[in-house]
Amino acid sequence: MPTVLFDTKNLLTDLIARYRSRVDYLAIRLEESEGSSIILRGDKIETLSEGLSIGGQVRACYKGGWGFASFNQLSTLSDRIEEAVTAARIVGDEETVLAPIPIIQDVRQLPLLGIDPRQISLTDKKALCDRYNQILKGYDPCITTTSVRYGDSTQRVIIATSEGTLIEQSWVDMEMRFSATARNGDLVQTGRETTGSRKAYDDLKNLDEQVCSAAQRAVNALSLPPVKGGTYTVVIDPILTGLFVHEAFGHLSEADMTYENPDLLEVMSMGRQFGSEELQIFDGAAPEGHRGSYFYDDEGTPATTTQLIKDGVLVGRLHSRETAGKLGETATGNARCLNYHYPPIVRMTNTWIEPGKTPVADLLGGIKEGVYARNWLGGMTNGEMFTFSAGEAWMIRDGNIAEPVRDVTLSGNVFKTLGDIEAIGNDFYWDESGGCGKAGQSGLPVGCGGPSLRINNVV
Repeated sequence: MPTVLFDTKNLLTDLIARYRSRVDYLAIRLEESEGSSIILRGDKIETLSEGLSIGGQVRACYKGGWGFASFNQLSTLSDRIEEAVTAARIVGDEETVLAPIPIIQDVRQLPLLGIDPRQISLTDKKALCDRYNQILKGYDPCITTTSVRYGDSTQRVIIATSEGTLIEQSWVDMEMRFSATARNGDLVQTGRETTGSRKAYDDLKNLDEQVCSAAQRAVNALSLPPVKGGTYTVVIDPILTGLFVHEAFGHLSEADMTYENPDLLEVMSMGRQFGSEELQIFDGAAPEGHRGSYFYDDEGTPATTTQLIKDGVLVGRLHSRETAGKLGETATGNARCLNYHYPPIVRMTNTWIEPGKTPVADLLGGIKEGVYARNWLGGMTNGEMFTFSAGEAWMIRDGNIAEPVRDVTLSGNVFKTLGDIEAIGNDFYWDESGGCGKAGQSGLPVGCGGPSLRINNVV
């Protein structure tokens, strides 16, 4: 891994000292990144590459106005600082309000627990993808299209600010995605699986069962009846719970969504009751070993764990320093950027619902006619409204799992749905497959978790 950026700390300190008097706040983020990308679609190789990226960004704030510049030549850094400072001074006309954080000098590395993907050749990574692709293609003659995606990225970052923070941190992230599409006449069904890790390349080496599961769901769905549309009591598994808490509730907890929207800020007012006393929701990068975990965010704020809902009541939200300052709250360490091309914005890290007390088998009890949904196929949110497609589903009849069905799409209003959670299972699962998108920054690693849930009145 190159070290050119990591011999520049004195340069950063000197440049910040030169320009700090012209602005209220100045931050420089330098980044070295290397990684591999492989995409196989059927018999074709769409992507097979290794890359190295070196660059950085400058953020300046003056009277509440921000200037931003990115670069990939260190020799242009002083010019980029000048650009960011000038832009901030042009647009600034209010007051710079940034929540205070500790001034830290530190060097940290997220530890790998097994093989580093940089020790594996691109040829061997391609061979792994080929093996999984052959499993998909050979599963059943009905399968017409397959896709295997592999990606790994190693990032090393320096953050230096005019307040005196100087942080160096690094991590490795890996992800694989599989999909199989099966066809019978005009009927087309797709099965998907995704997994990720910040622990070891080993976590991607023995996924045959998951790969087969994607193919099996696609083939099985061809012979299943579609679910009859209606409003049901639904039981969802932990993977769908994780997707729900991230997409439907987590984004609404990002404070830049609220402080710019007075109507949403009123809806998301502290102390409002959204669910039963059993409902506890958290987000945080402090829990170790997950894809959304780190030591410091991209503003140098230490990672935390933030409780968003306590006993069914809204008690917290996710912040950058600016959103926390403007709302008079505490910075939570949720300012993140995908890479040096983008400024940090408020993003989730690992988001989860705490397990409850109900045994999973008891979640079905008393349901005359309902739906049991597992895994995810896709989904979208629009403000407080959500729509998710389940990877597989069964009808519930008289408290028992009955016939499987296809084309199960769940939709509703997140606030009403939180209130309609009737029981929370005592199980729990972390889903490390997340790649979150927001404001053009797609694929940011996150973790999601939760227990099985029983929810009433789901469309």
